[in-house]
Amino acid sequence: MADEKVEFELVSPAKLLLSEAVEMVVVPGGEGDFGVMPGHTPLLSTVRPGTIDIWGDGKVQSRLFVEGGFAEVTAERCTVLAEAARPLDEISRDQADERLQRANETMMAAETDGERRGAERELRAAEAMVAAVESREKDKH
Repeated sequence: MADEKVEFELVSPAKLLLSEAVEMVVVPGGEGDFGVMPGHTPLLSTVRPGTIDIWGDGKVQSRLFVEGGFAEVTAERCTVLAEAARPLDEISRDQADERLQRANETMMAAETDGERRGAERELRAAEAMVAAVESREKDKH
């Protein structure tokens, strides 16, 4: 049982970003984080902006920041269709803070309902990015 794996695929609109067998993957679902291991019950979920944790050898091996999307889970596979994704280690604190500042400015300048919805979505993603970077920094100490 210890050597059982679940196939994890991360797909962006442009291409397959990652495909590998992992012990477990933890996804920031729309209604809360959920972990996927071999034998998981089938599930469809939205994915909110946040961090996907990829587990191997009993610990988190890598972390990816996703902008949101959808996840499909079967007993053998977890596929995340992400709007955008990148390794958390590639995001600096300055980049995250600058994105949050721009998102707040865009939110303040939004005049129409459509502009506000877009600005709110970007603000949620920017806040999640800052929180992910802060969590990474805290984990390193």
